[in-house]
Amino acid sequence: MAQIKLDLDRTVGTVDPRIFGGFIEHLGRCIYGGIFEPGSPLADAQGFRRDVLDAVRPLRVPVLRWPGGNFVSGYHWTDGIGPPEDRPRRMELAWHTEESNQFGTDEYIAYCRELGTEPYICLNMGTGTLDEAQAWVEYCNGTGDTYWANRRRSGGHPAPYRVRYWALGNEMYGSWQIGALSPEAYVTKAREWAKVLRWTDPEIQLVSCGENGWSEWDRIVIDGLVPQVDFHSVHIYTGSDDYWSDVLAPHQAERALRTCQALIDRARYLQRVDHPVHVAYDEWNVWFRERAPQSGLEERYTLADALAVATYLNVFVRHCRTVRMANLAQLVNVIAPVVTRPDGLFLQAIYHPLRLYAEHTRELALDALVDCDTVTHVDPPVPDPWPHRVADLGPFKLLDVAATRDPDARRLVLAVVNRAPDRPVSAAITLGGAVASGQVTSWRVDGASPTATNDFDRPDAVTVTADHRTAKTDQLEEEFPPHSLTLLDVELG
Repeated sequence: MAQIKLDLDRTVGTVDPRIFGGFIEHLGRCIYGGIFEPGSPLADAQGFRRDVLDAVRPLRVPVLRWPGGNFVSGYHWTDGIGPPEDRPRRMELAWHTEESNQFGTDEYIAYCRELGTEPYICLNMGTGTLDEAQAWVEYCNGTGDTYWANRRRSGGHPAPYRVRYWALGNEMYGSWQIGALSPEAYVTKAREWAKVLRWTDPEIQLVSCGENGWSEWDRIVIDGLVPQVDFHSVHIYTGSDDYWSDVLAPHQAERALRTCQALIDRARYLQRVDHPVHVAYDEWNVWFRERAPQSGLEERYTLADALAVATYLNVFVRHCRTVRMANLAQLVNVIAPVVTRPDGLFLQAIYHPLRLYAEHTRELALDALVDCDTVTHVDPPVPDPWPHRVADLGPFKLLDVAATRDPDARRLVLAVVNRAPDRPVSAAITLGGAVASGQVTSWRVDGASPTATNDFDRPDAVTVTADHRTAKTDQLEEEFPPHSLTLLDVELG
């Protein structure tokens, strides 16, 4: 029998709810036809799809990144303000479409308010200028009698938007990015932007543009910008048709967070930087099937993908001292948990772990000891542009576990992914002297097979089942079905 051993005093840090953040980009049907569809019978007076709002609210998205993504490096925010009928229609070069600019800064802020989420704006460091970026901060946050603050007021928004988070560009290291830069050139440019933006609003928090957390780009950018920023971003997507590669690849995030934290610690120590700098893992997901822009990147997710998403979330919990913000890419239609059509929507398999973790993860992460069978993974010999090869990180435990508790040690939540595709794993869960003395609730994400996939015809092929029981014991026994995610909520005495 497997063993999961917990000590409620052995905490590893505080879980920041911002790890459950989201991301929307002007790409495919994420915004137009996704969250925003004026004229639809399902839309409200602002043009927001009511059914999408109802689906997204349970995800408790604390921060929402916008407008890109690659899109932002050709986006001029002033095209998206003022009367909608006067806004220009532009060529969009990142995803080779046309941009109507009907959804702009004011609509985005209104959407954040509807969701109860904080805005997080990514700045255009491709075709954009420093004056343009400064004006954007002034438009959103300005309180004085100045031109851009008054432009916001004249549009019917007298109070400042108080946008706290601003990213200094998106993936500026990539040849696919408009205005791509060398790391040295990026640092020189970003330093000046950071200085001027903080002069405009000293309360903002800035995010430097990172790559995968361990690259030479990351080292140079962290060394160059650690005095000026509050976060350093990481982007890694994973995914594979090979089951084991798919469910194990999120451990790349573990490698990224360990290495990036070491680079940040080194730079802060050598430069005597007193303020903390954390990781914003502001793009992550399973993404490998639909890569061509003309596909709209409308990935269809399997149960195996849902297990990978749960593993990412476990990684974020275990590394809660490092990662203080994470943004699932993306929210609707485009590599997303929610898929729409004109008359409705369905929830993809990955929706369920996102909702369960957002609802039930507690404030303090515990250092769980897991003793169970392992698997030795061999990466399939196929070329792939995503950095998802992880064989060197193994062997891997069949059970991937994250544990959290509340500050009063009255409630424990255990998230367990059983990655064994064909057999259950039974585990004895010892509570380190604590006693379960009330209700034990389990939520299980499962389906008939790892390839089970939700769609409009079969919306519940992957779904959540719940079980409630009472217990008074210092050791629980639980059987975790094959290819499943289980969240256990334990009331402690």
